[in-house]
Amino acid sequence: MELNADFSRRVSVHGAGAAWVPSPIPGVDRRMFDRIGDEVARATSIVRYAPGSAFSPHVHTGGEEFLVLEGVFQDEHGDYGPGTYVRNPPGSSHTPASAPGCTILIKLRQMVADGSEPPVTIDTANGAWKETSQAGYQRQILFAPDDAREFVAVERLAPGTEIMERQLSGGEEILVLDGDLLQAGETYRSGTWIRNHPGARLDLSTGPGQSCTFWIKRGHLPPRG
Repeated sequence: MELNADFSRRVSVHGAGAAWVPSPIPGVDRRMFDRIGDEVARATSIVRYAPGSAFSPHVHTGGEEFLVLEGVFQDEHGDYGPGTYVRNPPGSSHTPASAPGCTILIKLRQMVADGSEPPVTIDTANGAWKETSQAGYQRQILFAPDDAREFVAVERLAPGTEIMERQLSGGEEILVLDGDLLQAGETYRSGTWIRNHPGARLDLSTGPGQSCTFWIKRGHLPPRG
């Protein structure tokens, strides 16, 4: 299966308008954003666990990262509430479940398998926002390795803030978490996923009456062919 597999093209998907696709596990459904492969796939999705649903134990050969959007995600390592960001590196394993039910953003098989990356767990709901060099622009950094192969953060723009045109050498992905985000002449509501290709030159802004919070990942996409 291939879905939005051309990384040289800009794409956006309004999550609330995408169909839920059943997984092989009863009670676990997906809204697919991009995918290369079948059940073992390089994939970016919103995944919904019904109360009491669970996966069997499995190993992440290409790693996984996820952000809990609603409910509580659980495995043998702990319980993760809304706003929790987790990175499980290649070779890690767990048994995912959710007694109360949950919804997560998840990215699979998109990490470098060099054995050097430790697991990461960050509670962004209770994390400290740090000011950037631009007024009205704050962030919580989630992952930023020294080799700069990728940058992951939750970011927040105050009402009426504009980040001027940027050169995206490694592209970016955005999931709008709250509020409206303006980009490339479009307004993106909460739940919208955006992927901007490497080489794009784009700005980000908010309108005068509303702030916006979004998850963002930069620098990780393959260059345009």
